[in-house]
Amino acid sequence: MSKIGAPLALLAEVTHRCPLRCPYCSNPVELERASAELDTAAWQRVLTEAKALGVLQVHFSGGEPLARRDLVALVAHANCIGLYSNLITSGVLLDKARLDALVAAGLEHVQLSFQDAEPGSADRIAGLADAALVREAGLPLTMNAVVHRQNLERLGDMIELALAIGAQRLEVAHVQYYGWALANRRALLPTFAQLEAATATVEASRQRLAGVLTIDYVVPDYYARRPKACMGGWARRFLNISPAGKVLPCHAAESLPGFDFPSVHEMSLEEAWYRSEAFNRYRGTEWMPEPCHSCERREIDWGGCRCQAFALTGDAGRTDPACALSPDRDLLTAARADAEAPPSDFIYRQIGGMPARAAVE
Repeated sequence: MSKIGAPLALLAEVTHRCPLRCPYCSNPVELERASAELDTAAWQRVLTEAKALGVLQVHFSGGEPLARRDLVALVAHANCIGLYSNLITSGVLLDKARLDALVAAGLEHVQLSFQDAEPGSADRIAGLADAALVREAGLPLTMNAVVHRQNLERLGDMIELALAIGAQRLEVAHVQYYGWALANRRALLPTFAQLEAATATVEASRQRLAGVLTIDYVVPDYYARRPKACMGGWARRFLNISPAGKVLPCHAAESLPGFDFPSVHEMSLEEAWYRSEAFNRYRGTEWMPEPCHSCERREIDWGGCRCQAFALTGDAGRTDPACALSPDRDLLTAARADAEAPPSDFIYRQIGGMPARAAVE
């Protein structure tokens, strides 16, 4: 195995609590309750250990991170020890007093998520007000737009909305099928024609808005010929801490069976990163099956996504079916049939897990 480098970024999922019930949420189906969350002192210790490990950025996320009453204290601690802090939020719980306190504590960037761009929708109106607060505070603003088969026709409107709110960057992210989103795949997966139209819209907008708005574009792996290097490769540059303190190589890894992921209650971040079996299992290339092991792209895509391999094949060690060379490619082809079927009803995110009827179906 090649030398293990230090992680560059930490996703701090400080809570799974959220006032929204998004059916495309990538949180695990079994959400952590507030009683299981790390307390303020534990999160501050985690941030200190992350800085010592080499982390440069902390992204406060959830759930909705603003549901944490101590978020200002956590941002202040991150600032005190020299971590760049970013808030990923729906903005539903944001107001001027809260934002002013976060800015005073050292918050340096905000990512504001929109569910759609329909005129008159509560989400759009609230988002416009939140964006105005962020601009007035002088913080850089990124707009997150999660897109799927039921809102892709309004992608152009979303791009115009990003301009209207004064965002410097727009992330157009197709739903990634983990957690609640996987349960809702039939309601969310776009057709290939929709994907082509969306890609054309993004490319035209990138040319038109060059120098004005940076547009990042994350496409669904279900239509790819080669897998992406998920999170830059398993446990290579990124780590995630769950609300209850599990140390994970990505936000979806908790769904994988057969892993004993370390906990910050029992192990330091340094030990978890460098020496835990869970983090080392899929590092490098030695673990790879064929055709990955002899592929010239093995140190480019690192075998693709382990969580996606498990979701589609039942085995996290298989070649990601997003690769056209995967022996399980037919599973991905079959899954794309969801896009051609009538959309199913949404299964909405909720504490307590999947409704019994949905779990059976």
